[in-house]
Amino acid sequence: MLYKSKILLIYTGGTIGMRKDFETGALKAFNFSKLLQRIPELKQLDCEIETISFENPIDSSNMNPEEWAKIATIVADNYVSFDGFVVLHGSDTMSYSASALSFMLENLSKPVIFTGSQLPIGDLRTDAKENLITAIQIASLRHNDAPVISEVCLYFEYKLYRGNRTTKINAEHFKAFTSPNYPELVESGVHLKLNPELFLPKNENKEFKVHKNLDNNVAIIKMFPGISEAVLSAILDIPNLKGVVLETYGAGNAPTEEWFLNLLKKAISRGLHIVNVTQCSGGSVRMGQYETSTGLKEIGVISGKDITTEGAITKLMYLLGQKTAQKDFKAIFERALRGEMV
Repeated sequence: MLYKSKILLIYTGGTIGMRKDFETGALKAFNFSKLLQRIPELKQLDCEIETISFENPIDSSNMNPEEWAKIATIVADNYVSFDGFVVLHGSDTMSYSASALSFMLENLSKPVIFTGSQLPIGDLRTDAKENLITAIQIASLRHNDAPVISEVCLYFEYKLYRGNRTTKINAEHFKAFTSPNYPELVESGVHLKLNPELFLPKNENKEFKVHKNLDNNVAIIKMFPGISEAVLSAILDIPNLKGVVLETYGAGNAPTEEWFLNLLKKAISRGLHIVNVTQCSGGSVRMGQYETSTGLKEIGVISGKDITTEGAITKLMYLLGQKTAQKDFKAIFERALRGEMV
């Protein structure tokens, strides 16, 4: 008898799990225990599916580190019993959640795939069924009695991406996500086209660990022409602030004015971690390539390389939550931990 993968479907909230109330026209969550009744196509998949739902499903705009810890706990509590996990999640903050979970779940040897939809599952033109069915199918793939995928991913509109490489780019199109600096791991067409050379290596011989402590004393500062000393100073002086993602221009460039560099230098000297990421939709930070980024490099700003803003802010939360030593922080951040950067 052939082995059937066991997949746990985790519903956190979001559009995919909504259905329209025909009397009021409002969207409301439906009972996920009746999922197979609503999507009979799932019965054709060669795997066993069980479901679990947040007691109070949330809109993804309300997602936060406490909710990420709930997802991580569900995965941890069911890790031995299931071969893969599919997390149903609202699309607005899905890239943040997929990035956070990639750091929280260390030494994964099974897939954790985030998916959702732009239209409710009961809508006539919904993208929910394809996203859900294919996400489950990919999560159930096995080779040599082991899962094919062993990392946190995001599946949307025919493509499976590494979760911490994604960003949401469109609020209306079915193609809502992109991975600007890393190719798709799997593409869904008539057949599933796998790109195994891009997968993270399996960690079967290492102990699976869950890290739930995240420190959200962080901020994102987006550079713009005319940003004032008063504004930047006010942000950097926020009490208990420990980390900042600085979205700079192009390949990591910023003003060379003395007040600007002095503010950053003082903040770094008192222990603040400042990560330089590009505000461009794609590309990498290369501090020192231009004169306008040399000053940042000299004062000890951390290079985010080609990491996304979502990846950078959640990696900051993770490393701060791990109480990473001040002297080691820059070197550890600039190293890929879960394939989030080159």
